[in-house]
Amino acid sequence: MDELLDKKYIDYRQKVRKFADNIAKPYAIVQDEKEEFSVELGLKMGEAGLFGITLPKKYGGQELDFLSYIIAVEELARVDSAPAATIAAHNSLGINPIYSFGTEEQKLKYLPGLCTGKKLWAFGLTETNAGSDAKGVETTAEIKDNQWVINGQKTFITNSCSSMASGITLQAITGINDGKKELSAILIERSTPGYSTSQIKGKLMWRAVDNGKINLENCIVPESNILGNRGDGMKIMLSTLDGGRLSIAAMGLGLAQGAFEMAADYAQKRKQFGKPLTDFQSITFKLAEMATKIELARNTLYHTCRLKQLGLPYGKQAAMSKLYCSEVASEVANESLQIHGAFGFLRENHIERFYRDQRLLSIGEGTSEILKMVISRYVI
Repeated sequence: MDELLDKKYIDYRQKVRKFADNIAKPYAIVQDEKEEFSVELGLKMGEAGLFGITLPKKYGGQELDFLSYIIAVEELARVDSAPAATIAAHNSLGINPIYSFGTEEQKLKYLPGLCTGKKLWAFGLTETNAGSDAKGVETTAEIKDNQWVINGQKTFITNSCSSMASGITLQAITGINDGKKELSAILIERSTPGYSTSQIKGKLMWRAVDNGKINLENCIVPESNILGNRGDGMKIMLSTLDGGRLSIAAMGLGLAQGAFEMAADYAQKRKQFGKPLTDFQSITFKLAEMATKIELARNTLYHTCRLKQLGLPYGKQAAMSKLYCSEVASEVANESLQIHGAFGFLRENHIERFYRDQRLLSIGEGTSEILKMVISRYVI
């Protein structure tokens, strides 16, 4: 695909790849084992301009296009999913709703700080009884004396607990009309009294990602903290998820690329029966199939990015990209581990972590089952 890209994308890829290889990768195994988000690495990503990639410079952003952002996520995921997840959640889910639906006052208040790399913002949809069922949220927001009083819980929220976490855009019930929930999006800063967080540990994957629970107990924020209009919650959430799916797809693509490179390198070095594994057709055929699937995944994802950049409908392609890239990540990570054999089970080898991390991709930002429902509505 690089042969068809403008030079600016190739140069940007090399810039982010250098950062990923030299700066991010050394943190990977250590932070995964400690189950700890690295604030130090987070600050370095900010200094590298990886927060606010697509935002105008007016708001502190880098003013790059969406494909550049996707390439950045892809390159980070090529070495480790944790920093890629941090960037993806912050840019797609944290910053984007404020930029896309916020008032000018809200943009000027929040976005410059969120582009510095010193603050992270979260996206609050998932609850104990709400996830794939986006309307199932139970968090409430009531108007009292021109202020929202918010009560509820959110869970599995990325960028929510570290010292860099500064707030959340959440969906809450703001009323009941004709027996139906009125769902709205509201901005809440972490410093708000009654706002508390707890980190989720013991995860199979993304162990170095800041992922946690948020408890909201009589949190009071100004009425002006609503994002968009009352009742726009579902529109804002689903629109955000369309773009967010492309960043998860980029994570799948990058993970697959990294797993493939590890497999190809190991197959050339590892000897059995007196010759390298690449002398066995069963191994080279695995590598050929992996490379083919990665190529198709990249073509699919980049095509969708171009549709988005041109302002064309891309909902169907976003679902397809996320579904396919997550499947390719699973298949390539599995085959790469197979090529590594028993050595692939050791924590000192990155493929062990890649094999675990890929499992999130078919669940987060819309399960594969939900994505197939979305796609089917476009094609039937």
